Amino acid sequence: MDRGEKKQCVASLTDVFKTTSVVVVAQYSGLSVAQMQALRKQMRAAGAKVQIAKNRLVKIAVQGTEVASISELMQGPALIAYSDDPVAAPKAAVAFAKDNDKLVILGGAMGAVALNADAIRSLATLPSLDELRGKLVGLIQAPASKLAQLTMAPAAKLARVFAAYGGKDAA
Repeated sequence: MDRGEKKQCVASLTDVFKTTSVVVVAQYSGLSVAQMQALRKQMRAAGAKVQIAKNRLVKIAVQGTEVASISELMQGPALIAYSDDPVAAPKAAVAFAKDNDKLVILGGAMGAVALNADAIRSLATLPSLDELRGKLVGLIQAPASKLAQLTMAPAAKLARVFAAYGGKDAA
């Protein structure tokens, strides 16, 4: 990698760190190419991305950004996973790490907040933004449907009472 490529890599990483909401750092030592491709595919499906860069370049790129705290995690063969959705990258990384012991989550950052490995696992258990929106819509629709049921209920009860009296008189 020549000096120009390194500058371009640092610039693209700096853009990533400035625009994403969450960054996860993990060690990937021992993962095969097939496993790494599976990780990338799983991340892509979740709306996240995985990137492997030289630790030195990542340390330079994080300087002056909110996620500067991840520079101390960049030791050994480390990768970064990032996404715009605050739970997409942690959720995909934790799910992949459960199946593959060779992927070890070191920590990460969410904005200016440094996260350790346990915090990343906790973040992965939260529902995604789309799931929260769905729950909110469900909560909003529930009172309306209950109100419709309540307005229809008196008429249905009255019809049952008349049917019961009609059946009683016929017997």
